[in-house]
Amino acid sequence: MKTIRMFDLVGDFGEDKDAAASLRETEIKPEVRQDRPLVIDFEGVTLVTQSFIHALISDVLRTGGEDVLELVSFNNCSEVVRGIVSTVVQYSLDTMPQVEMDV
Repeated sequence: MKTIRMFDLVGDFGEDKDAAASLRETEIKPEVRQDRPLVIDFEGVTLVTQSFIHALISDVLRTGGEDVLELVSFNNCSEVVRGIVSTVVQYSLDTMPQVEMDV
């Protein structure tokens, strides 16, 4: 299981959405595509912006759906970080294109 230690990449404040998008493309998407569990560890990160978390995970969730949450876990989140992650996860899933089924 791969672990991404966010503090090592962003320090105690995650705000650079370009860095988040790069991390999404190079670290998160490859793991999810291979159905490999991934831990995103926020130990030491006290604050993130909503745009940072959106750039980090929204595309992955909108592409893979709720099943992505079976592979990706968010560990050691402060209360503030957890709230922002939860908001982005919910928003991303709520705005997923709905697939129409012929019955």
